[in-house]
Amino acid sequence: MAAYGLYTHIASNKLRSMLLLGGLFLLIYVLVYAGALVGEVVIDSGRSVDEYLRQAAHDLVSAFPWATIAAAAWIVIAYFFHQDMIDAVTGGESVTRQQQPRLYNLLENLCISRGIPMPKLKVMDSPALNAFATGLNPRQYAITVTTGLLKALNDQEIEAVLGHELTHIRNGDVQLMVVAVIIAGVVGFFGELFFRIFTNLSWNSTGGGWSSSSSSSSSSSSSSDRDSKGSGGGAIVVIIIAIALILLAWLLSQVVKLALSRSREFLADAGSVELTKDPDAMISALRKIENRGELPGATSAVMELCVDNPREGFADLFATHPSIQSRVDALVKYAGGRDPGPLALPQDSADDTGAAAEQDRPPHRGPWGEATTLDGTPPPLPAPGPAEDPPRGPWGRRV
Repeated sequence: MAAYGLYTHIASNKLRSMLLLGGLFLLIYVLVYAGALVGEVVIDSGRSVDEYLRQAAHDLVSAFPWATIAAAAWIVIAYFFHQDMIDAVTGGESVTRQQQPRLYNLLENLCISRGIPMPKLKVMDSPALNAFATGLNPRQYAITVTTGLLKALNDQEIEAVLGHELTHIRNGDVQLMVVAVIIAGVVGFFGELFFRIFTNLSWNSTGGGWSSSSSSSSSSSSSSDRDSKGSGGGAIVVIIIAIALILLAWLLSQVVKLALSRSREFLADAGSVELTKDPDAMISALRKIENRGELPGATSAVMELCVDNPREGFADLFATHPSIQSRVDALVKYAGGRDPGPLALPQDSADDTGAAAEQDRPPHRGPWGEATTLDGTPPPLPAPGPAEDPPRGPWGRRV
């Protein structure tokens, strides 16, 4: 479903969320089938490929209800506790008006002016410049900002960032992103689980079967007492198929990001300008955040929720955010903003910090209170300015 405007974009997000949830169950079944293939090889490594595939399909049917329950349980857990999981990763903490009056008032004013329900406000202790919104319903919505953002941006720029995140909430982008995080998390968890099981198994070339790595030595000593069950070529092919299915499920969970149209960031920037009526503030905020948004220790799933995600995949294939330059260009073209170009912050350079401190230092005084330079000589007199005209009377005559 193509999105050509705000309302079609919101409807498209809702449809994609339902499709992605359906895709989650499909990927779970693919992983269960791959696990059944590995299990059948471990049980009996002397069968043909067709026999393995048929028996694994029978196992999938038997495990279907349990896999469905496990996927549904994961969704329920993520629905109620996803914010706690994100806070555990980022260290975000809820704040009140008394703790952050400046930030709280800016967000409250935006919400009141547009009749938007007030989301929870959280602050993350990090020098990075970034912010993100989370939540699946109005009672869960929350906006998290970093302490670095609060220090580096002025009130107008912070208000623009808050407007950006509020627009994500209004447009339904937050729900879609959280669903994508749930899918990536569950597929990554089960995929890693199956790979750990697989790596704990070793191929017994003498007996033509698979055995636990911890017991491979004992099994090899008794392998001569067992009948060979064949070359084991079918088992190897089935293991390769299982690995390919696990990799396919993981790859599809990553490709889910491609379903998250990058236009959501352009729309959120435009929504911020619509809320604040200040395109220049949004542009300068993006320029300050540019290349300074990496959250230390944050997972890629969390970074995909942020105002800017500086991480990019191979050949920009998995990048979830358009570049800052393209977003600024759009604001200049369609909102009439002015681009100041890349901005340097005081903490970017020790020289800049030293120069600023030197400029703010009070003048050196001599023994009689007169201003002098550090070597004791009087400072140079300022250059004379243009002489002021004497005051004139009502008829133009000098008085």
